[in-house]
Amino acid sequence: MIRFDNLKGVVLDIEGTTCPLDFVVNSLFPYARQALPGFVAEHRQDPQLSALWEEVEQAITAETATDAPQEIADYLQWLIDQDRKFTPLKDLQGLIWQQGYNSGSLVAPLFDDVESALKTWHQQGLILTVYSSGSIAAQQLLYGNSIAGDLRGLFTSWFDTRLGSKVNSQSYIDLAKHLAIPAAKLLFISDAPDELKAAKNADLQVCGSQRPGNIQIINEDSYKTIKKFSELELTNALN
Repeated sequence: MIRFDNLKGVVLDIEGTTCPLDFVVNSLFPYARQALPGFVAEHRQDPQLSALWEEVEQAITAETATDAPQEIADYLQWLIDQDRKFTPLKDLQGLIWQQGYNSGSLVAPLFDDVESALKTWHQQGLILTVYSSGSIAAQQLLYGNSIAGDLRGLFTSWFDTRLGSKVNSQSYIDLAKHLAIPAAKLLFISDAPDELKAAKNADLQVCGSQRPGNIQIINEDSYKTIKKFSELELTNALN
């Protein structure tokens, strides 16, 4: 067992931590990529998305030194192929995935130990928070349409890259401030060594997640690392 003490909350990554990386890479991303042209055509004049479309157009204009496509749908698909982090794209993917979840075409798998661990930590009184590169809408869709049912009620807060880069220590400092919890009383669990480093430098307690199918290898000499949440023992802060 790996023990972390004096905690008030747990901050969780998604890909490679609670959900298999394979689902995101081989199911969610291809689904959104294929559906993008139709979604853009149907919603291009939607006034509720006007600010989002404007952000995309500004991004296309700024791509002066690249071979980026000029059409919105082609550009967004190009970003996916480039694995570029672009918040409006994340927002659009979330809207497309919502249609897929609603239709039953998408159901989010979770590692088999996740549901019980989340419920145990919640019952302990620990604040559960998500911090993922996927949009908040996409995070809530995943946990709301998981193989374990709707788990959204277990979480108190949701953060995406609008908070800041996940490899920037300031993001974790700001996250702790948003939660009004001292950074040292938060445990961050992730499969990404650079994220663990940033969180540790912000004074959070950190734990690596080395799940089956993960691409990145975590140096266990640098970070405590688990293969399952059942390997964790978490204790609450007394005050």
